[in-house]
Amino acid sequence: MKRIFAIALSLLMLTALLAACQTNDSGSSSSNSGSSSNSGSSSNSNDSSGDSGSSDAAPVANLKVGMVTDSGTIDDKSFNQGTWEGILRAKADFGIDTNYLKPSGEAKSDYIQEITNLYDAGYKVIVTPGFKFNSTIYEVQDTYPDAKFILLDGEPHTDDYSDFKTNSNVICFLFAEDQAGFLAGVAAALEIQSGDVGFIGGMAVPAVQRFNWGFQQGIAYANEHYGTSCTMKAENFVYQGTFTDIAAGQQLAATMYDRGVRVIFAAAGSVGLGVINEGIERRAAGQDVWVIGVDVDQYFDGIYDGENSCILTSAMKGVGVSAYDTIKDILNDNFTGGRTVLYEAKNDGIGIPENNPNLSKDTQDKVAESFKAIKDGSLTVQNEQGDLLP
Repeated sequence: MKRIFAIALSLLMLTALLAACQTNDSGSSSSNSGSSSNSGSSSNSNDSSGDSGSSDAAPVANLKVGMVTDSGTIDDKSFNQGTWEGILRAKADFGIDTNYLKPSGEAKSDYIQEITNLYDAGYKVIVTPGFKFNSTIYEVQDTYPDAKFILLDGEPHTDDYSDFKTNSNVICFLFAEDQAGFLAGVAAALEIQSGDVGFIGGMAVPAVQRFNWGFQQGIAYANEHYGTSCTMKAENFVYQGTFTDIAAGQQLAATMYDRGVRVIFAAAGSVGLGVINEGIERRAAGQDVWVIGVDVDQYFDGIYDGENSCILTSAMKGVGVSAYDTIKDILNDNFTGGRTVLYEAKNDGIGIPENNPNLSKDTQDKVAESFKAIKDGSLTVQNEQGDLLP
């Protein structure tokens, strides 16, 4: 986990840069622009490496890197922002030109329009975070063969899933969310010891489902191996249906907490911000409830009363690292497309934060043991539902 932790700490320092960037760096928003599991495809090779190494790439004159956000926003404190901060880190290290665009809608035509806008503006390296880009990239990889596409959380395929194809100008990244969720589940159970736990997802898409299923397995593992007695009820494992409805996220969290849930894992984009808001209010009022963050270290998003946070820990995956690594490879003329890279425990591509102020040393030690077991293969986390809650 050392690599993802080191990068995560660096990315925290870029939050100010995110807010301070000018138009060509932070994008804009308008009707046209605004600034899983198994690899799935037998036609692509899978690569479980992805070492970020040092920032010794030589800058390439006029390299322009653009990003199109998915259904969330650039400041969602999660998937989009984590990816963007990886791009900003590359900007700081290598002097590249950066921009992002936010689609006016969530149809494939909206995504294609923003990719076209970036390409026409000279951005020939385009980062697309999220499964919704799968069929979009399937088309544009042929339309713009001289561009390079970085697709996170998916692989290019037709709308009907009848054909998967990753051209040489595309690199795909998948993440073992089930493993990250497992570690968060172990941590949660060890800290609260007993009581109800809950999960609030955004949309029921593969990456979010894997977080959920891994979390359930982590709770069950702690119950069996460490003597905890946490309970999981179907009514407390739900999907809100979007990644954008902050108010709905807060209402769902309030309902769960009122039912006695002690910790909620929110894997829901901006919906998760609503969960965090509810956690902040309740902890500030003296209630012993917690939130588990997702994708990036969300500890500082849960701050209340000075330096306290409602974030127990976060289930992290290397979204920013993957973007940064690929940009560095491009700068070094070392880009290899036509493949899928899996970030998992084996290559330190997932984990929880290195610094967890709300976790005891004993909990952190036991989570580290679980991580080591997953990494060496002695502990397997399933990435399908099986007999787990949906």
